[in-house]
Amino acid sequence: MKMQKEWLDFLREQYPVGSRIKLREMGSDEPDPVEPGTMGTLYHIDDEGGFHIKWDNGRDLGLVIGQDSFTVLPPPLQTLKLYMPMTATYYDEDDPEQDITMDSREAAQYAPQIINALQSERRWLENAGPEEAERGLMAYFDGPDSIDQKVQSYFFNAEVRDGQLWGVAECKVRGELTPLELQHLIDQIGGQASDGIGESFEQREIRVGNGMEIYAHLWQSKGWSIMPEQDRFDPHFSERLPDMCFTVLPEDGALAYITRGAGCQRSEGSSEKPEMNRHLADLRNRERGISQAQEQAMVGGCLHGWDSPAADPRTREQTATQPQMGGMDLG
Repeated sequence: MKMQKEWLDFLREQYPVGSRIKLREMGSDEPDPVEPGTMGTLYHIDDEGGFHIKWDNGRDLGLVIGQDSFTVLPPPLQTLKLYMPMTATYYDEDDPEQDITMDSREAAQYAPQIINALQSERRWLENAGPEEAERGLMAYFDGPDSIDQKVQSYFFNAEVRDGQLWGVAECKVRGELTPLELQHLIDQIGGQASDGIGESFEQREIRVGNGMEIYAHLWQSKGWSIMPEQDRFDPHFSERLPDMCFTVLPEDGALAYITRGAGCQRSEGSSEKPEMNRHLADLRNRERGISQAQEQAMVGGCLHGWDSPAADPRTREQTATQPQMGGMDLG
């Protein structure tokens, strides 16, 4: 019997995927029960409220609340890293009103000083109060409760990868974020980056020697993107489908998002102007490093199946134009 949506949502929020399960005892009607005391990992709660467990002994046997006795332990904290290109500026000695911008490769030579400045910013934040000390910039999070419960904290740092300086939002996450939850988190982190961490970090000079001072920036108006580590440094990312992307609906030009393997949903942030929604979809996709060919392939997956050639970005690269979604069935 299908469980009411409210209760199902509650269970899935309270017991996220990845939670550890300790079995006390299985119901007496199970002919071959798992041994009491066995540990396992929750990987799904079905529509009837059944817990699907991958047991450490290799078995795959579910549990039912009210029939089986078990304890749910929260999943361990994991680190999620979100990477964004960093730049730095300095003032021309001959023209103090003119600032000169170094791109992420040029700025990499000053990585130690920039990292030290970010660490100083973190120490200041941790001294701001007990919540900031524990949660960092998540103390100022304004978004869905499910994300607030899963993401324990995040702080900004920097790394040099492939000769480039990258800003890094280091997030401590308990459980698994859905694609839409990840997008909400990215939106919040992008807002903090564009504000210069409350307008203090990017306005604070960083001394790098020889009397030179630079200003580091986590956000730029052109060419900026923020991507999870597994996407950012995957050389074949453009050849595969992203976890989600934005698009517009043909019937009314509304902003919508597509989740890989699932379907299309209208976005709460949709404007009444179709051209604005197209702009928002393009902007958000660019910020996640998602190409037009990938968006087209996501549309193709919705219309023709996720295993069809239409869902392969490689078949779209040569003909990438504005995606067409006539007849799309919203899930």
